[in-house]
Amino acid sequence: MVDQRSHIGGNAYDCHDDNGVLVHKYGGHIFHTNSQRVAEYLSRFTCWTPYQHKVKALVNDQLVPLPINYNSIEMIFGKPDGQQMVQALEDEFGEYSSVPILKMRQSSSSQIRRVADVMYEKVFLHYNLKQWGLTPEQLDASVSARVPVRLSRDDRFFQDSFQNMPEDGYTAMFKRMLNDPLITVELDTSYRDAVESIRFKRLVFTGPIDEYFDYKYGQLPYRSLRFQFETKPQEKLVQHVAQENYPTPANEHPFTRSMEFRHITNQQGVNFTTLSLEYPEAYVVGQNQPYYPVPRDENRELFRKYQADAMKLKSVFFAGRLADYSYYNMDQAVARALSCFDKQIVAVAA
Repeated sequence: MVDQRSHIGGNAYDCHDDNGVLVHKYGGHIFHTNSQRVAEYLSRFTCWTPYQHKVKALVNDQLVPLPINYNSIEMIFGKPDGQQMVQALEDEFGEYSSVPILKMRQSSSSQIRRVADVMYEKVFLHYNLKQWGLTPEQLDASVSARVPVRLSRDDRFFQDSFQNMPEDGYTAMFKRMLNDPLITVELDTSYRDAVESIRFKRLVFTGPIDEYFDYKYGQLPYRSLRFQFETKPQEKLVQHVAQENYPTPANEHPFTRSMEFRHITNQQGVNFTTLSLEYPEAYVVGQNQPYYPVPRDENRELFRKYQADAMKLKSVFFAGRLADYSYYNMDQAVARALSCFDKQIVAVAA
């Protein structure tokens, strides 16, 4: 296994900071899945601690639950108006539905369109502009569908059946995965250096697919993040929930969200708490790290050119958020790796 960074784990790497707080170095990574196979596979390498993620967003100077739900609507519009809007939404879409905001804006009901327009302005528009540099309409509809309006009072961010965090962190789990005499780890080593010095029968490449092919068709756009860590000398947690989103204009809050890690890790016995502020920015080769593929039709068309070249290679397989140019959740990334193993390694061996 070769990694150009000085540590294993990629963007899911966690470590203790100078004050002993276990932090996610590259932003909060929350594990959740409905896949029994994924959960069982990872359970070979870690015990778990229960954790159900909750997020609040700053809207009209108050923190409301996200995804937007009945509780959020009543907080934003006030209880009498909010209850009428809740009833209108339930009548049109049905209780417990999850409705993308762009679909709500197309409703024939003026009351639902009013809710949608306010939510669009207060929750989605400026967050998207900061996160992606684009409006919701300029992105694939799958982006806004990831955080729909949820017609219930369930304040949990995820609804998956398995919601837990690795008991002693992601890095400890990865170390157990790699604890095998047949596995060699090379850190601080670029892919280019590795292919010159390492003999291999099969290569699984998880970096940006356009980088592998020397950008022959042009660069695929990715979004990057810059993190500002702040540690408070107190045992008491600062935030009410692990994640607070700031869907406000960039001139009010240039960051998109604040994460407080001890909410997530349930770390005890430490007299400090650490938060990170996330500042999205464009990915520039050699200056920062690629995090998110930018989901647009023209970008997908460019990716398909690289994908066609990749399919011609017999001994090199591409998998992962950057290599597949896909916006994977953590469990989807694990499932993709297991699928790659099934199709490319087991099938070839058979």
